[in-house]
Amino acid sequence: MGDTAQDELSTILGHRFGDPDLLRQALTHPSVEDRAGGDYQRLEFVGDRVLDLVVAERVYGEDAAAREGELAVRYNALVRRETLAQAAAQLGLGRFLNLSRSEEENGGRDKPTILADALEAVFGALYFDGGLEVARRFILQALAPYLADGEAAKDAKTRLQEHLQTGGGRPPDYAVLERTGPDHAPHFVVEVTTADGRRCTGEGSSRRGAEQAAAAAMLDALHGGL
Repeated sequence: MGDTAQDELSTILGHRFGDPDLLRQALTHPSVEDRAGGDYQRLEFVGDRVLDLVVAERVYGEDAAAREGELAVRYNALVRRETLAQAAAQLGLGRFLNLSRSEEENGGRDKPTILADALEAVFGALYFDGGLEVARRFILQALAPYLADGEAAKDAKTRLQEHLQTGGGRPPDYAVLERTGPDHAPHFVVEVTTADGRRCTGEGSSRRGAEQAAAAAMLDALHGGL
């Protein structure tokens, strides 16, 4: 990445790197053979943890009345790979990536997995170069459209149904396992089951909230198994 491109990206990130090699590493795909400074995988590992903290902190502060299951729904929607890939694409991160020729020819600059991984690596690079506050500021900036879109972030049930029915499968089944607490402050535990027998549970202060939490947990399980 040349100086002009690095200056442009620094403007997008809102941070000028004291150690430019960190930024170059964050943008280097593992397919690149000549990568003396390393690729983005190690920084991605750290960036993922920084992202988790920043988003968990933000979600926790948004609604003081939300229970754990409801917080999990919001959190999962914001840190999922699809959201990160969309955010990276909006930032134009793909054009700054350092890819091998074969990955370039295969459309690597637009691949959601690569975009999501590189964005997390950039989070890690910002953390190491500027500290948590610098990383937090950019993470919240990058995710701003999704932080504002509360309804879209909550609709894990729709995303799960679409995922399962893409290949002609049946929609999932939801069942209330437990309802506790007084009428004015109930607590629900819901289990979601897919046609192939996978099961996940979710909790919430309403049946709908618990169903959303269960759907989000199932999406995480399914994506983790891909």
